[in-house]
Amino acid sequence: MNLLQEIQRLSSEIISADQLEKMLAKSAASGEALRVKFGIDPTFTDVHLGHAVPIRLLRLFQKHGHLPVLIIGDGTARLGDPTGRNDQRPPLTVEDVERNAATYLEQIGTIVDLSEGKCEVRRNSEWFGAMDFFDCLKLASSSTAARLLERDDFKKRMKENLPVHLHEMMYPLMQGLDSVQVRADVELGGNDQLFNLHMGRQMQERADQRPQVCITTPLLLGTDGRKMSKSYGNHVGLNADAADMYGKVMSLSDDGMEDWFRLATDFNDEEIATLLAGHPREAKDKLAQTIVSGIHSEEAAKAAAVAFVAQFRKKEVPDDIPLKTVDASSYSLPVLMKNVGLGQSTSEARRLIQGGGVRINGDVVNDVKHKVEVIAGEEPFLIQAGKRRFVNVQAN
Repeated sequence: MNLLQEIQRLSSEIISADQLEKMLAKSAASGEALRVKFGIDPTFTDVHLGHAVPIRLLRLFQKHGHLPVLIIGDGTARLGDPTGRNDQRPPLTVEDVERNAATYLEQIGTIVDLSEGKCEVRRNSEWFGAMDFFDCLKLASSSTAARLLERDDFKKRMKENLPVHLHEMMYPLMQGLDSVQVRADVELGGNDQLFNLHMGRQMQERADQRPQVCITTPLLLGTDGRKMSKSYGNHVGLNADAADMYGKVMSLSDDGMEDWFRLATDFNDEEIATLLAGHPREAKDKLAQTIVSGIHSEEAAKAAAVAFVAQFRKKEVPDDIPLKTVDASSYSLPVLMKNVGLGQSTSEARRLIQGGGVRINGDVVNDVKHKVEVIAGEEPFLIQAGKRRFVNVQAN
C-alpha cells in the first residue's frame, strides 16, 4: 500500500485527491517535503483520541518524510470555534489558554515526533497578537457574509432564528489565515472542519499561494456513541493514566469497535476482520491494550488489563462460581444459558438478554441472536444473569 492509499484509508474526503497525488509525486522526485498543517485549540487541559485521528494521519505523513506543521491555536481558542453549543465552548481568557496549552505538546508528542527539524510548532498568537483593528477589518474583507453563512451550523441556526454573532463568523477566517501564514501544502481536520479547511484554500489563492489540499478524517465517536467531546465527558484523554485509558476503552459498545480499530490503531482491514470475528471480549481487550501500549507502553497495558480483571472480579463476582461444561460448539446465547442453568427456558433467557441483564466476561450482551463459540481447550468464560447468578462455562 503506497502513501496515497494509506492516506485514503484514514480519510473521509480529500480536496482533491488528484492534486495530492501530483504533489506527492513531485515531492518524491525533488526531495522537498510537503508542509502538512494540523491546528488544535487548547480549550481544555487534555487532547483526546478523537483529536488523535488526524494526528495519526499527521504522523503518517511524517513517517514518509514530510513536515508536520502543528499549530497550537492560542489565538483562535480565545474566540472559540462556533459550534452552536456556546454554553459549552465559551471564549477563554489568556490565562485559561496558557494553562491548557502547557500540556498539549507533551500529549501530542506521544504520537508525533515534535523534535526540532522533524516538526514545526507554531502558535497563532504570533500573527493575531500583532494585528490591530484595521488588520482585523482587512481579514474580514477576505470573504463575504453570504459565504460564511453557508457553514452548516450557521445555516441551521439561521433557519431556527437563533443568533449568529459577528465574532463567531471570524473563526473560519482566522483558521484560513493560519494556512496563509505557514504556507500549508496540506491541512488535516475532522469532518466538521471541512468549511474551515476550504476557507484556507480560498485565502491562500487571494494571497497568490498554491491552495492547500484539504483532508478530512472520520469523527471517532465517544464511548457513549455520541461525538467524542471533552464537554460530554465521553472521551479518552491522551493524558489519562494507563488503567483509566484501558477501562474507558473497555466500556465501548461492541458496535463501536470496528471504527476504533480502524481509526485508533495500525491494524489493517484483514487483521481487524479477524479480531472482530472472534470473541468480543478478547477483541476489546486487544483494542484497549493496543491503544494503551501506543500512548504508554506494552508493560503498562498488560498491567492495566490485569488490574481491570482483578477489580471486576473483586467488586462484582463471587468466589464460588460453579463450572459448567458443554460440548464444544457454536450456541445461540439463550440456548447456552438454558443448558448451563441460567434460565428455565430460552424464553426466560431472551427476556433477561433484552433487559440488559446478561453479561459475558463483564460485557453486556443485549442481542438475543448473539452467538457464543465454546472452543475445546480454552479457558472458562463467565456468564452472568441478573445480579446474583454466575456460571463459568468451558468445553468438555
